[in-house]
Amino acid sequence: MPYVVTSPCIDVKDTGCLDECPVDAIYEGGRKLYINPNECTECGACASACPIGAIMLDLEVPKAERSFVKSEKEFFSKVLPGRDEPLGDPGGAKTVGKVGVDTPFVAEYEAS
Repeated sequence: MPYVVTSPCIDVKDTGCLDECPVDAIYEGGRKLYINPNECTECGACASACPIGAIMLDLEVPKAERSFVKSEKEFFSKVLPGRDEPLGDPGGAKTVGKVGVDTPFVAEYEAS
């Protein structure tokens, strides 16, 4: 998996990264943004545009934030609350619009 959005994005969702992604691989959940690992080209434009430092390569995610790597994958591969099927790889966030829900991990997440 290339880039991952971590906890600083929760309940902030600064969307400056959305316009920077050349392949439209950043999707909007209820509490945070999610990068589709199958659509991301690893260009790094999103990480550079994120003013809160929430976006990083999966291999650089600190141990305390590693659960976000799994959650990012599950946002696209598992059925989210209120949906009938997984989001999958729709070919760009603009085709879907705001998803508006999160993985159970993010929905229940509380900063320590």
